Amino acid sequence: MSAGRPLTKAERKKYNRAEHERKIRQDLIAQHGTDLGTFYYWLRLMNIRGTQAFRDGDTVFIRDVALALENVYRRHAG
Repeated sequence: MSAGRPLTKAERKKYNRAEHERKIRQDLIAQHGTDLGTFYYWLRLMNIRGTQAFRDGDTVFIRDVALALENVYRRHAG
């Protein structure tokens, strides 16, 4: 977590967000199974963080999440 010093406010916020997203991912996987839970997680991530990235003009993040969604979809669609 930290290297012997307290986290800064920005670091703590980033850490808490990552922990929250990890918990949501685990809950979705436990509820829906590995593949469908992962797909739902990526949809959620695209909905929330994709909107923020779009506002900031970060198209690389949107492409990466879209590719992850497509990979999960193709695994099921055949």
